[in-house]
Amino acid sequence: MDQRIADLRNKQVVSVKNGCVLGYVYDVEFNLSDGRLTALVLPGKPRIFGIFGREDDIVIPWRDIEVIGKETVLVNTEPAGV
Repeated sequence: MDQRIADLRNKQVVSVKNGCVLGYVYDVEFNLSDGRLTALVLPGKPRIFGIFGREDDIVIPWRDIEVIGKETVLVNTEPAGV
């Protein structure tokens, strides 16, 4: 099944380790030399209602992605602080 990068944006990302919703895909990282996708990027959580900015972005390496579904991405990871 072919997907565009734009199709990945705003998909909900869920950890299969604990069932926790990690966020929504915001961006992707890819290797310029071979054109492969290397990671999904989720925005960090806002600090105190967003007044003090955001935490660091959550980067999910491609090897941790289990399934990309129609509306959800299942990942085998559990970022610190979640």
